[in-house]
Amino acid sequence: MSLRICVFTEPHRGADYEDQLRFARLVEACGFEGFFRADHYQAMGADPGLPGPTDAWLTLGALARETSRIRLGTLVTSATFRLPGPLAVMVAQADRMSGGRVELGLGAGWYEREHTSYGIPFPPAPERFDRLEEQLAVITGLWRTPVGETFSHRGDHYQLADAPALPKPVQVPAPPIIVGGRGPKRTPELAARYADEFNMPFKSVAETARAYQRVAEACDRTGRADAGQPPLVLSAGVVVAIGRTDAEAQRRAAPLHVKSALPPEDPVVGSPAQLVERLGEFSAIGSSRIHLRLIDFNDLDHLELIAGEVLPQL
Repeated sequence: MSLRICVFTEPHRGADYEDQLRFARLVEACGFEGFFRADHYQAMGADPGLPGPTDAWLTLGALARETSRIRLGTLVTSATFRLPGPLAVMVAQADRMSGGRVELGLGAGWYEREHTSYGIPFPPAPERFDRLEEQLAVITGLWRTPVGETFSHRGDHYQLADAPALPKPVQVPAPPIIVGGRGPKRTPELAARYADEFNMPFKSVAETARAYQRVAEACDRTGRADAGQPPLVLSAGVVVAIGRTDAEAQRRAAPLHVKSALPPEDPVVGSPAQLVERLGEFSAIGSSRIHLRLIDFNDLDHLELIAGEVLPQL
């Protein structure tokens, strides 16, 4: 089994910049491939998540200067939060600040409450996916435009005229783009056309395998291979609460039982061996990258346990 293992975090549950910096530095020291974070502006349950939200790209730009090896990115930025032109600038700048270690996960957006709270427009789902598709076209177009040339786009939702398409990211031709989710139709098509990685978040192995099949069929329909695009990286998100004892694992799993707006998930609660077994199942269906979702930024021992007893077996 050969898997690349990243750590995924949710700072909107309650984490300031110093919490994230301490965690990201340990992620790097422990040998994980990357540190990814959610892009949300509000907690999803009764707990307000003090001290409050931190902006994903502001945080990642800072972490880019205070780490040296790990990949950094979002799972996922909501297309409703930012205009595609400025977002392309933000991510390219963060990529330059990191020396070429940034990845952009981009989605249509789904959590209506945070939009209402902060005055962010939240159109119906079909329009959100239309906007996502245009954003992917604009962002990739800006990054791939040669220096000295300009980029224009006239779409239903975004219009760009003679953009200088600067700055350029360090990574050539562009930072990797991650598209993912449970959607059965448009999500696979958008991943096939624009993404470098397709991510299925926090579902069972069987559900993930079905999602991979839908994406493979979309790649065939869109002629991805004929266009010279490399095969999609297939990844999975896995919610993790493991311990040296069952009591320790159950303590770490307690937040999973708190009511929230999140859809049902399929966590691994138990021993390091159980996590290794689940990762082997994901590897067997074609996953080459795993994003482990860890909940508590103060539980550094959880991170070290995974690094010491799981990573060596992968």
